Amino acid sequence: MSSAVVSTSAAQGRPFVFDVEDAAGVCPQPTGAELFTDARPPQRVVSANYPGAPFPGTLKDARLAGVTSASRLAVTPAPEMVSSGVAAIDGLTGGLPRSCLTEICGTASSGRTTLLLAALAAATRRGEFCVLVDASDALDPQSAADAGIELDRLLWVRCGESQPAQRIHVQRNHADHNLEQLLRAADLLLESGGFGLIALDLGDLPPQAARRIPLTTWFRFRRAVEHTPTVLLAVERQSIAGSCSSLLINLGQMKLAGKRVIEQPINSQFPAPTHAQLLTGLEITAELARSRLDRKPVRSAEITFASKTAWAG
Repeated sequence: MSSAVVSTSAAQGRPFVFDVEDAAGVCPQPTGAELFTDARPPQRVVSANYPGAPFPGTLKDARLAGVTSASRLAVTPAPEMVSSGVAAIDGLTGGLPRSCLTEICGTASSGRTTLLLAALAAATRRGEFCVLVDASDALDPQSAADAGIELDRLLWVRCGESQPAQRIHVQRNHADHNLEQLLRAADLLLESGGFGLIALDLGDLPPQAARRIPLTTWFRFRRAVEHTPTVLLAVERQSIAGSCSSLLINLGQMKLAGKRVIEQPINSQFPAPTHAQLLTGLEITAELARSRLDRKPVRSAEITFASKTAWAG
């Protein structure tokens, strides 16, 4: 079956392709008198067996030489997934994707630090070197060690004041200065490579400061990590990377999972009050808000997992 290319005066340079058998009904041929008054260029019919055509039934055009047909495009392989350190999260998302940006969002006391420490602990147990870029200098090394993180494999970048506050320009506040340090450190770390997980902790920054990060910066981070085996993790109060993140996990408010009454010490000079209780665990709610890993619409899913305190044994 052959095809015809018809150019209309309303859309010059934009050909419409019809079957020759249907061309007469769609675009009737002009009569002899119309040929002398119509200023349109002559029509050209290209056969399916035209030897110079790049594809059957199309018009040969040097501008199309570099265009690859959709049928010849290679399918992008799915990224490798690694454990997040929390079995319930792995069951919800399949783990954390390498070569991608993952966002973990939640308000204060939502469990975002618990999930961050679990991911770092899982990565260091795999023998990988990790980086935590801490925008607010909020990490407690003892809590990190109690969570199972091998501190010898962790690079902790503390984004604090590198000079006295009075020397900083009056219009640059503390949050903006720390945010600038975090972005510079992230650029250097992504460019250097060699890390299994790079975590950017923006959870304690004011939302208005974190939202000032342009989308072009997140796009640059995503492009820098997409051909590496690195897991790029951003911990925030709310999603700010937009479509640049491949995975978005929202954490809800935590609930008390257990509590234990403090026993009265024997021969103590300062006895514990009878109403005192010791927190032993928390229940954390997690929701898969977005996933761009399987090219399918993601249905909202929610799970709950428990977190045990270090002193609960």
